[in-house]
Amino acid sequence: MTILKELYQYREMIRSLIHRDIRGRYKGSVLGFLWTFINPLMQLIVYTIVFSSIMRMGIDKYYLFLFVALIPWIFFSSSLIVGANCIIDNVNLVTKIYFPREVLPISTVTAGFINMLYSFLILLPVVLLTGDHISLIAWLFLPLIAITEYFIVLGLTLVFSAITVYLRDVAHILGIVTMAWQFLTPVMYPIDLVPEKYMGLFMLNPMTPVTIAFRDILYYGKIPELMTIGHTMLFAVALTIVGFVSFGYLKKGFAEEI
Repeated sequence: MTILKELYQYREMIRSLIHRDIRGRYKGSVLGFLWTFINPLMQLIVYTIVFSSIMRMGIDKYYLFLFVALIPWIFFSSSLIVGANCIIDNVNLVTKIYFPREVLPISTVTAGFINMLYSFLILLPVVLLTGDHISLIAWLFLPLIAITEYFIVLGLTLVFSAITVYLRDVAHILGIVTMAWQFLTPVMYPIDLVPEKYMGLFMLNPMTPVTIAFRDILYYGKIPELMTIGHTMLFAVALTIVGFVSFGYLKKGFAEEI
């Protein structure tokens, strides 16, 4: 509870860092803020061509099937990769002034989360205009699933950002791990294609229930199964606690390691 009170006292600093992160993300580029929308659209086009024309999945409106899972996945993977370096990238702040170090991963993940919400400004109209199964009641569950994913990402980012201070290779390894992780998450294929004997392992992946829930709501137009929602929220709570505890222990040596 102490760390939560301290973080609340530093809420203006968190807000300032989020603003800096969002403004600085595409600073100097010609298209600037438009890259927020261009990046997922380009990935969508590439994956759709590959899986609709070359490796045919036989899924109706595959672009939509993919799009509703790709946006949350991009938030997950980019936040982990960028967040792993958030302590190292702010070495001047860490060594010169006191503030709860948790501020850095929190602001990084929150900036990525806001970026995902911007992407939804494109996704939701596409779903409304081209989707076959629209359920506004199911859409009411979107904030719950999105916030749950936020805490999953936050927990993991707290862990990896702290470890990276001691072992810089982690940030590089994460790029490879997240690429493999994407193929082990039903982003590009339906969960039904996973053999039954591997289903238990897939459900241990916290992004599996998140992806299923987003797809249930936006592609199939149905409320996610309560078991799926409960599964996801339990993962989020557990990972957030593990993240704060491990970060709190490891941050004691940041000054010496940096």
